[in-house]
Amino acid sequence: MGSKTERSKTRVKGFNDAEMDFQLIRQLGSTAYGGASVGECLAVADRIKDGIPANWVEEFAELARRQKTDAAKRAARGHTISAREQYLKACNSYRAAEYYTHYRDSVHRELGMKSRQCFEEAMRYADHTCEAIQLPFKSITLPLYFMSPSQNGNKRKTLLIVSGFDGTTEEEYLQTGYAALQRGYNILLFAGPGQMDTLRFHPDTCFEPDFEKPVETILDYVTGRGDVDTKRIASLGISFGGYFATRAASREPRIKALIANSPILDIHSYMTGFIGFDPAEMPDAEDFGPQDLPAIPDEIMSQQMKEMAANLMGRFGQASFKKTYQYMYEFSIGKALANITCPCFAMAGSGEGGEPQRQFTDFCHGVSGSVSSYLFSQEEGADSHCQVGNLSFSNAVYLDWLDELFD
Repeated sequence: MGSKTERSKTRVKGFNDAEMDFQLIRQLGSTAYGGASVGECLAVADRIKDGIPANWVEEFAELARRQKTDAAKRAARGHTISAREQYLKACNSYRAAEYYTHYRDSVHRELGMKSRQCFEEAMRYADHTCEAIQLPFKSITLPLYFMSPSQNGNKRKTLLIVSGFDGTTEEEYLQTGYAALQRGYNILLFAGPGQMDTLRFHPDTCFEPDFEKPVETILDYVTGRGDVDTKRIASLGISFGGYFATRAASREPRIKALIANSPILDIHSYMTGFIGFDPAEMPDAEDFGPQDLPAIPDEIMSQQMKEMAANLMGRFGQASFKKTYQYMYEFSIGKALANITCPCFAMAGSGEGGEPQRQFTDFCHGVSGSVSSYLFSQEEGADSHCQVGNLSFSNAVYLDWLDELFD
């Protein structure tokens, strides 16, 4: 008898832990634009212990190291297309590892910088331009990438892209930036105070509610370029970026179109929806800070939840969980939503829950400009937050709208 014949040892399985399963879908979804491979993601997932962040970090960091080494070897032999593809995967694997590290941990910055370095290596072999810029803002600099489909210097429609709590500029490229370049847009990928890319260079910054201020600085730079059509500047906000971009558009008339994915008008209500109660109202005796987390039993708060709570407090620059949620009250669009008169496009996943859908509806009814919208379904494989499971379809929906608006 001969040995058994099989199709594969790889099996399609995720995690029981909901957050870790979403992060796996996020990584799998990036295959649409070269940010990962299905087989490597599933192989790594098979080795990760369900719900154990440290194990996730180890496995994705090792995958990134292998991909980076392979990319360098291919580049040395002149295989630039292969090198670019491998560097992009390494960049995104380092980002996945970075996600589950504490932002104050030196490993967090190390992984983030390696992700950035792999991305910049990939851009050496790209079929478009790429400028890495550090733009002065207050006492820090804002990290940007400006890209154009060609070097001809023609004035082009331009898309500003900002992510949210844990997205990076490099991930923005893999999610939607490259799709916009393919359609003839200049793109500017940027991060503001407290965001992941900015933390790599300025670890003491935290989120600031008045996001129109960094965007004003960004727009001063963009409108001063000779290759930007100032009548066709759009802004896309992804995840928390839905708040950042909407806040900026409510105060900045140079933004001629706004895409919110998803529209977040009130970060406090949005974040409260995750845990089912309002920590801003919790008794002081039940409040806790980062220093208290190790003493909380794992059966009350899992390792993953402790890590996420610590990062939440730190990224908002607050000393306790209660104070963090109280500070979130300042992250609200309020009546300024009516100031938005440019055409808008609202996007959300049907699987995101009641609070995101409520804010999606309020956005559609509250802006003064014309508004179009799309609620993505499970049947489309796009019901998750920011449609990470079907990025190409998500991009088709909003970029087709923007093409018709601008062209």
